[in-house]
Amino acid sequence: MSLKKIKRAIISVSDKSNLKLILPVLKKFNIEIISSGGSFKKIISMNYNCIEISNYTEFSEMLDGRIKTLHPKIYAGILSIRKNKKHKKDLEKQKIPNIDLVIVDLYPFEKHLKKNTKFKKLIEYIDIGGSALIRAAAKNFNDVTVISTIADYSQLANELKINNGSTSFKFRKFMSTKAFGLTAYYDSVISNWLNSELNIKFPEKKTLHGKLVENLRYGENPHQQGSLYKTTENLGLKKLHGKNLSYNNYNDIYSALAILGSLKKNEGTVIIKHANPCGVSSKKNQLRSFKNALICDPVSAFGGVVAINSTISKKLAIKLNKIFFEVIISRGFKNDALKILKKRKNVRLIDCSKYNLINKKHYLFLGNAFLAQDPNNILLNKKLRVVTTKKPSLNQIQNLKFAFNICKFVKSNAIVLANDKSIIGIGSGQPSRLDSCKIATSKALQFVPEKIINSVAASDAFFPFPDGIQELTKVGVKAIIQPGGSINDKKIIKSANKAGIVMVFTETRHFKH
Repeated sequence: MSLKKIKRAIISVSDKSNLKLILPVLKKFNIEIISSGGSFKKIISMNYNCIEISNYTEFSEMLDGRIKTLHPKIYAGILSIRKNKKHKKDLEKQKIPNIDLVIVDLYPFEKHLKKNTKFKKLIEYIDIGGSALIRAAAKNFNDVTVISTIADYSQLANELKINNGSTSFKFRKFMSTKAFGLTAYYDSVISNWLNSELNIKFPEKKTLHGKLVENLRYGENPHQQGSLYKTTENLGLKKLHGKNLSYNNYNDIYSALAILGSLKKNEGTVIIKHANPCGVSSKKNQLRSFKNALICDPVSAFGGVVAINSTISKKLAIKLNKIFFEVIISRGFKNDALKILKKRKNVRLIDCSKYNLINKKHYLFLGNAFLAQDPNNILLNKKLRVVTTKKPSLNQIQNLKFAFNICKFVKSNAIVLANDKSIIGIGSGQPSRLDSCKIATSKALQFVPEKIINSVAASDAFFPFPDGIQELTKVGVKAIIQPGGSINDKKIIKSANKAGIVMVFTETRHFKH
């Protein structure tokens, strides 16, 4: 029979706030309680019977509390297989009773890590006994129930009530699965912390940890399920309005946030469609910045994600409300702006004011493997090198750097056109760089033909042939920034000089696949 009667429980928890939910149920079914330290004192103060663990084991707590539950009498009672005659005989010989329920949580290591607790003190928040108890109970889920988080107290209470003081196999297995997930997460946080302390970027064994944030409407496509997990305690994003987000929404959101993080604080607008920018402006004036970003490609902007690098004003909210955006992201919303934007039922409003825009590590999943690499936070490894006869003006230098920065966030092969610190044309994701040039120029000619004259262009990698240069210069591009490094660099420079334009080399490539 899958039901297992609970006769004896051990409780040892750091968070004692929800004990009131479970203690009355344990009392109702005459379940004996063993506990230690603060948990014992709390249970006694709530007028419930409890055996102190040192009295139970006849072994005193020692080493400033490092040794409390680590005792054979405890673990034998948890780990014994009830139907195993030898196990039963061993317990009878040592006069050890079974323990059927383990309610244990872990020292709040992650909480204190977030508080920047000093190293020596933080070490003491690494749980040993709790982890061992949870793992032992989880391993023996056929006979033992493990509860490893206060969020599951109500489920345990219901389970005991439904089954008259027993738990089902299904429930025990489910709680075991959650318990192993918890200890794995806990250990990975500690491991990653120690690696960071030693500045080990790529350890021999790497674990990723995450906490469920929400189950998404769907994954990349409606027939795919998806969920979002956070890798830090605070995600930093707050949804203020709108229906649940999908995988594609979040993909676009994080693409937008990456670009925002590369712009000056409180300056700029980013419009994203399918993880690619289709409009970017770094103008300080909020309305002008949005206008410049939108006119880059208003067709692609429809149904996209817009991110504002400042607090949205009422005036901007009125403008935003006239266009269909799936998501609007901002470093805050004025109250009157929020009221206006909430009139649209389906638009999602995201406050990113507490989001950390600088990524510490970048992960890319490749089938059954994942790539770990440093984030692409560097724009230029070296100073710009002017390779043409014609030299750039200060204004051209500013626009070239701006365009090259946006290039980092465009799928390769990437060509970006800019004028007045705003993007006016983007060619992305093409196998041929020439095709990207054609797309970027055609977009600019379609939507902002007046701005392509005297514009600048950025390329994420070198030009293999002069044809790309010719495609850009024939429409009015006057300066080009690119990494250089092609075997045809001499021909490329010659082509630029012939066209009478500026060309600078960065010697820094920015592929994005």
